[in-house]
Amino acid sequence: MKRQVLSILVENTAGVTSRISGLFSRRRYNIDSFSSGVTADPRFTRITIVTSGDELVLEQIEKQLAKLEDVLDIKKLEPDNSVTRELIMVKIRAKDTDRQAILNVTEIFHGKVVDVTHDSMIIELTGKQAKLDSFLDLLQGYEILELARTGLTGLTRGCDDVTYLD
Repeated sequence: MKRQVLSILVENTAGVTSRISGLFSRRRYNIDSFSSGVTADPRFTRITIVTSGDELVLEQIEKQLAKLEDVLDIKKLEPDNSVTRELIMVKIRAKDTDRQAILNVTEIFHGKVVDVTHDSMIIELTGKQAKLDSFLDLLQGYEILELARTGLTGLTRGCDDVTYLD
């Protein structure tokens, strides 16, 4: 199984994410991660999908997406020519005696404490998936109360393949 990251530029219309996820559902393709957001131009949304399958399945996914009316551009985000990131927020049970150790690990990974209560901390961390997974591994001795991940998002490097729309 090969993993593929697709950056899809779509028209920002009602139901576009439903139509895209419906395509995956109808054809029984797997979505490992799905993130979307409006671009600098509010007429367009960029969707990043992480999917997996053999070469034939991945090729079919790309072809089927290209047929959708709202899809304007599809780019494969290859590791060598793209920048990808993910955001996680982790709520950890933190007693007074644990806080400094948790802060030390958070600082090593350039994370940020975004909330503290008398019995917990919420940490925000952005980076490559491997970095986030390593951070979570180091938190094994602590009780993770809640975890939220945004899913992967990314862009290709450079100006060569920028899609300009009127």
